[in-house]
Amino acid sequence: MTRLTMKFGGTSVGSPEAIQQVVAIVQDHLSKGDDVVVVVSAMSGVTDMLLKSANAAVSADKWTYMSINEDMREKHYEVINRLMQPSDDRDAILNEVDALLTAHMELCEAINILSEATARILDSIVSFGERLSSRVIAAVMRQQGINAQQYDSSNYIVTDAGYQDAEPLWEMTESRIAGNILPDVQSGITPIITGFIGSTPDGAITTLGRGGSDFSAAIMAAYVESDELIIWTDVDGVMTTDPRIDKRARVLPYVSYTEIGELAFYGAKVLHPKTVQPIINRDIPMRVRNTFNPSHEGTLIGAEMQPTDTVIKAVTSIKNVSMLTVSGKGMLGVPGIAGRTFSASAGAGANILMISQSSSEQSFCFTVVDPVADKVKNAVEQELEREIYQQDVDSVDILSDIVIITVVGAGMRGTPGVAGRVFSLLGEHRINVLAIAQGSSECSISFIIGEHDLKQAVAELHTLAIETVENSLANGHKA
Repeated sequence: MTRLTMKFGGTSVGSPEAIQQVVAIVQDHLSKGDDVVVVVSAMSGVTDMLLKSANAAVSADKWTYMSINEDMREKHYEVINRLMQPSDDRDAILNEVDALLTAHMELCEAINILSEATARILDSIVSFGERLSSRVIAAVMRQQGINAQQYDSSNYIVTDAGYQDAEPLWEMTESRIAGNILPDVQSGITPIITGFIGSTPDGAITTLGRGGSDFSAAIMAAYVESDELIIWTDVDGVMTTDPRIDKRARVLPYVSYTEIGELAFYGAKVLHPKTVQPIINRDIPMRVRNTFNPSHEGTLIGAEMQPTDTVIKAVTSIKNVSMLTVSGKGMLGVPGIAGRTFSASAGAGANILMISQSSSEQSFCFTVVDPVADKVKNAVEQELEREIYQQDVDSVDILSDIVIITVVGAGMRGTPGVAGRVFSLLGEHRINVLAIAQGSSECSISFIIGEHDLKQAVAELHTLAIETVENSLANGHKA
């Protein structure tokens, strides 16, 4: 018997037709004798609606948040009315939806009175999306013959009080899942669990931040002793590049945990890097599959790094970034300037995406997202005010209209000529490289170019990734 944890994203549960497809997928695996644990996101668009309702409440715009509440009622009622026959279970789930929407309205009224929505309140607001979808999906499954039961993950995933980006408290979380959900799975129940949500030890609702539903699914997979985690989404798997940039994009049959981390960090629309944390040590493989094309095997993600002849597997890009350069002849041999710069950047709320330094130590550059670039520049200038006054540091400059391109592939650092091939290819097409960085993970090279060169650079480098996939499939083994 195989135990599978399946996570269905917002588009996968975004309509009655999509939810019926989810039911069919679960039924298919149950009919094969598999145990199935299901983690669901909010219906597509609902989380944005909930955030809009909170903003409307802060602005005392009662009409807007009341309208949103009614729109959410209609969205979930449509699923119930189209997928469930009249029954006591149908009446019960309609009452549950009404109760949750009443609670949402009461919370909006409280925000209206306070004229403020704290991070803690926002977590409570957005939690309604998963709480609604999971209950509706469980009810639909029960009526269609699945022994499904709904679970709020806030009762099982225990976190710190880092609202909107909470970190799990692992021992307590493992104890609750292994002690409560696992026995139910072993008894034949199919749990339908809210993604994205946790709670503090004293019961305050938290959310797990970007990629939170995938992360919570991985946590569940680890502690219910799954044989595989399947992330069901609206694409056939992890792609060699963004198909909106190059239509030749192909599905990668296999990537490693390390490679998927690089792909996710550097802009690919795949799993958040922290998703794999709970399952790596337990050696649980993960697969990305398409809810709307379930016959496709998708992309398998595992622990093993598998170098290939052409090395490069994928090309990703991050737009809307700026490069800050700190330079000055007086920086040579002066300790701590880089450290102070990065501390000041962190204090300004910036996540540094890439760093590059000249060997002379007379300059270094780093990239941040555009919205915080000016704030970071001001913070660094304040931190280095004395060095600027003494002319040890000449300037802190911002360069915008750039992109970070990253090529990803196992064993890149240990393969002679890869960087040469990449940059020779760019040079042949007169694409100027502004800065370069290679990570210690041995599977990525990142560099900065002007945004106007993005499509050509990705297309030329993507040809190498296509070679990898085609060679692999022709040889009958993993890419």
